[in-house]
Amino acid sequence: AIEKEMKNVRIAFEKIDDVTEQQMRTGKVRPGYSFCSTHMIFDIKMDGSFTRKARLVADGHKTAPPTSMTYSSVVSRDSVRIALTLASLNSLEVSACDIGNAYLNAPCREKLWTVAGSEFGSEQGSIMIIARALYGLKSSDAAWRATLAQTMEQLGYKPTQADPDVWIKRSLKGDGTPYYKMMLISVDDVLHLAEDSSEDMAKLSEIYRLKDGTRS
Repeated sequence: AIEKEMKNVRIAFEKIDDVTEQQMRTGKVRPGYSFCSTHMIFDIKMDGSFTRKARLVADGHKTAPPTSMTYSSVVSRDSVRIALTLASLNSLEVSACDIGNAYLNAPCREKLWTVAGSEFGSEQGSIMIIARALYGLKSSDAAWRATLAQTMEQLGYKPTQADPDVWIKRSLKGDGTPYYKMMLISVDDVLHLAEDSSEDMAKLSEIYRLKDGTRS
């Protein structure tokens, strides 16, 4: 489980060569950067197979709060109910997906460095810059939401005024009837409503890794 997690999370770090921990703590090597320790947590998933899971997380509770917004909103339950009603009335397909290792797709908004632990193997003891929105950091929620919002815009979607986590895009049905495709987002879970939901879900899967693919 540790080896699998480190393959996924290694992209979150940038190694700095020929620099000691003492030099970094002076603040002269990378001005503005603060130290942030990390630790590994373990769990057993209740997925029927009792899969063992490991995750490397940052000790964000030990770092100073960033000046920018740190939270991430999620789609409301009322929006989900309305969307499912619209899907039923307009004969739209409903599919869902869970984006894997979502936060690691977003850049880190904080200037942080750490010392690689034993889980880094031969790189243990090296000085690492945290380059991605590692789980546990105060700003990771907001960083991931901004990244996914940019992806939605690239796919042609726009947020609604009533709920910024409901994204819509003008489209046409096979018979020429105009309608709106919809993407409802709750952190890394996406609910998609469209006449052919596989089209935009396929585009999303080209950008992110979707856990267990797409479910209808």
